[in-house]
Parts: sequence; structure tokens; C-alpha cells
Amino acid sequence: ADCLDFVLQDQCDIIDKHTQSGLDLVEKYVKFVKERTEIEQNYAKQLRNLTKKYSPKRGSKEELECRFSNHQAFLDILNEMNDYAGQRELIAENMMINICIELTKYLQELKQERKTHLSEAKKAQQSLEGTYKQLDNSKKRFEREWREAEKAAQYAEKTDQDLNATKADVEKAKQQAHMRTHIAEECKNDYALQLQKYNKEQNQFYFTDMPLIFSRLQDMDERRIKKLAQGYILFADTERQVMPIIGKCLEGISRAGTNVNEKNDSVVLIEQHKSGFERPGDVEFEDYSQGINRASSDSSLGTPKGPLELLGKNRNKTFRLFNKKSKSVDTEGFTHLPPEQRRKRLQQKIDDISKELQKEMDQSEALGKMKDVYEKNPQMGDPASLAPQITQTAQNMERLRGELNKYESWLAEAGGRGDSIRYSTHSLNNNGAHNPNRSENNRSKQTNKRATLCTAIYTEFDDDFEEEEVAAPIGQCTALYNFPGSSEGTISMQEGEVLSVVEEDKGDGWTRVRRNNGDEGYIPTSYATITLNK
Repeated sequence: ADCLDFVLQDQCDIIDKHTQSGLDLVEKYVKFVKERTEIEQNYAKQLRNLTKKYSPKRGSKEELECRFSNHQAFLDILNEMNDYAGQRELIAENMMINICIELTKYLQELKQERKTHLSEAKKAQQSLEGTYKQLDNSKKRFEREWREAEKAAQYAEKTDQDLNATKADVEKAKQQAHMRTHIAEECKNDYALQLQKYNKEQNQFYFTDMPLIFSRLQDMDERRIKKLAQGYILFADTERQVMPIIGKCLEGISRAGTNVNEKNDSVVLIEQHKSGFERPGDVEFEDYSQGINRASSDSSLGTPKGPLELLGKNRNKTFRLFNKKSKSVDTEGFTHLPPEQRRKRLQQKIDDISKELQKEMDQSEALGKMKDVYEKNPQMGDPASLAPQITQTAQNMERLRGELNKYESWLAEAGGRGDSIRYSTHSLNNNGAHNPNRSENNRSKQTNKRATLCTAIYTEFDDDFEEEEVAAPIGQCTALYNFPGSSEGTISMQEGEVLSVVEEDKGDGWTRVRRNNGDEGYIPTSYATITLNK
């Protein structure tokens, strides 16, 4: 039994060490994955810092150079690397959630389960040891009482054979021997009972309790091994899931290199900086042998004309092909620029002025409509309050028309065409005045639907509206005043109410909004504080 106990204790120690080493392995793997996630996060952070460092700033010279394919390709590479950094961050996030957090939680459960099983084994062993102590005590008591009983029997027999002993002494000795024998029999029965109990519990311990505990520990360890193996596989799957997107990023980088067109970049550079000057002609030969026949005015010329003189340059300047440019003053007519560059700058200026003029004309038309609405519905606003804006808009239009005519004349002098975008949606008469009839007929398709809707509002909404798709909100607005929204196409609002902006003001003084319940309509722009999304 002692040998068996030793072997069992040795097996328990082996199982204890093995399960503990398994839990230590899980803990090591969790630490390994955590360090790997930190590496991925730092790597992604460094990539993002690199892309931010080398990305051109808005409005900088580098951003203007992106018209060249090699500059654009570099910008595409930075964008792809930024997306690549996002995928590395996704790897770190998935590893932290699916492996580190999950295995850490599972590790705590395993530790608690292992502690429970070992505690059950210890309790079973302590119970068996307690039963064995009771058996040993009953055995020793039986042995002691049996010896006392033998001594009492021997003493009674000796007293019975003693001729000098009285009958009372013999009876007393026999009674004492009988009592000891009875006690010894009781101890014997108790010892037998304890022995039976111990054997039964020992059999339960070795054949049922410990095998069941060992089986549970085995199942726990196998589940631990399986979970750890799944963690190994998940480690690879986390990388594999983002490989297609990383592959697309790398393909984008390769595509950026393939899209570089050196010939086209040269053409763009030439087109951007060509001067438009005519090449100088050949220098004529001056025959000095015919000096007698030369006119007096010609005899005063001592040297032939060089190429710099033919171009009107200063004779004292040194002709250099590559020299540092002096920073020239940007005059209003761009006369300091070469002819070709001057024409481009003038055309660009004309286009910008035309766009501003178009906005002012749209705003003038919208103010006129708002004035009509206020005159028909005084509760919506005072028509006189629009007079300063109408006057300011008219002044801006006259100023822009003057500038437009001035730049068009300069462009005509430079040999360019006076095309501009101002004729796209509104027409001007010969003296630059706005023609409302042609403006109404030539309205662009993009604003036709809204103009029709606004016209319907101002004519008490006799037309039907077409169903439109639900547009995503582009901002929010807070009502400054109460608006009844009694006209068709409008929507009522209360002071302080927050609504979603669906369509911003196009210059007519109305903004399209939507409630949370889906109701949509127009409100006066001046009745709300509007905040658009960036």
C-alpha cells in the first residue's frame, strides 16, 4: 500500500507539472502575440508618419507639380502605403481581440478548473488517509485489548489452580477474564468494520475517484492543446485575411509605376512653360567693301546687329541659356510674361471672372424672387431688407463685367480667343446687360428641376412634384424662428428645432431640410443656423 501510495503521488506530481507547463505555454503564446501586435502598431504608425511627411501640402508647389505623371505616381504610392498601414493596424486589432483577449480569458478558466480538480484529488486523498488512521487506531486497540484478555485468562487459570486461592478470588479472576475477552471481541468487530470501510473507500479512491479526476485533467489538457492549436491557426489566418487587400495595394504601387509616361511629362512641361516667341532670323551679311556707295547714315554703324539686339535686349547683358530668374512683378495685364504664358493667364482670369459673374447673376435672380415672395407674404419678411443686397449685387455685376471686358480686350491683343463660361447658362446682350428672357430659356439641366420647384412655390404651387431619391444629409441646421410652412413644398419648424440639411441654398434663399421621421421641405435660409459637414 505504501508503494502504491508513492506511485500515485508520483503520478499526481507529474500531472501537476504537466498541466502547469501547459498553462505556462498558453501564457507565453499570449505574450508573444501581444508583442507582435505592438510591432504591427508601431510599424503602421511609422508608415502613416512617412506618408504624412512626404505628402504635398495643399496649395504648395509640390501639389501643383502633380500634373506630371511621375509626381502623381509618387502621390499614388503614398496613398497605397497609407492603405497598407491600415491593413497592418487591422492585423494588430484582430490579433489582440481574437487571440490575446480570447486566450487570456480562456487561460483564467483553465487555471480555475485545474485548481478545482487538484483540490478534489487532495480531498479524496485526505479522506482516504483519515479512514486509514481510524483503521490503524482500531487495529492497535484490538491488539492491545486482546493481549489484556490473554493476560486475564492466564491469571484466572493460574488462580483456579492455586490451592491457596479462595473461591471468591477465582470467581473474580474469571469474571475479569470474561470481561476482557468481551472487550477484545468488540475491538475485533470494530477493527473488522473499519477494515471493511477502508477497503471500500480505498477501492473507490483507486478505481473511481482518482481515475475520474485524472480523466478530467486529461480532458482539460486536451482542450487546452486544441485551443492553443486554434490560436496558432488563427495567427496565420489573421495575416491571410488581409493579404488580398495588401496585394491590391502592391498592385496599385506597380500600376502607379506603369502609368508614368516620360514623353507625356515632357509635353506637359513644354506646354506649360513655352514662351511663344518667334525664333530670330538669320543675320544678314553687311558688305563693307561697298563703303563708297553706302549712305552717310549707314556709315555710322560700326558693328553688326547681334541676336540680343534683334530681340530688343540690353547690349550690356550677358546671354546665358540657364540663369537664375529674377522674381518679376505680376502686373495686372501679365505683360511681363511670354506671349503664350500671357494668353493662358489671361484666359484663366477670364474664366474665373465669368464664374464669379455667374454666381452674382444667380444671386440677383434669387433675390428678385425672394423680394416677390416677401411682397406677396409680408409675414415671411420685409422686402425693403433685401434692397442693400440687391444694390450690392448689381454693383458687383457691373464691376465684374468691366473687368471681363478689360481682360477680353487684352486677350484679343495677345492673339487669343475670348471664350468664357459666362455664356453657358446665362446670356448677355451687347452692352453686358442681363437678359432675363434668354436666361430663363437657357437654364442648365442641372438647375432646371430646382428652378421649376421654386417657381411653383412662388405661383402658389400649381405643379406636381416628381419623386426623388432620398439624399444623404450634408449637414444640420437649428431653427432661429418659427416658420409655419403653410405653402406647398415647404416644411414647418419651431424655434430651436434641429433638422438635417439635404440640399444647401443655391442662391435663391431656400434650403431643403428633412426631419427624423422622413418629412422633407424647404425653409428660408435666413430662418436657421446651418452647419455643413466637412
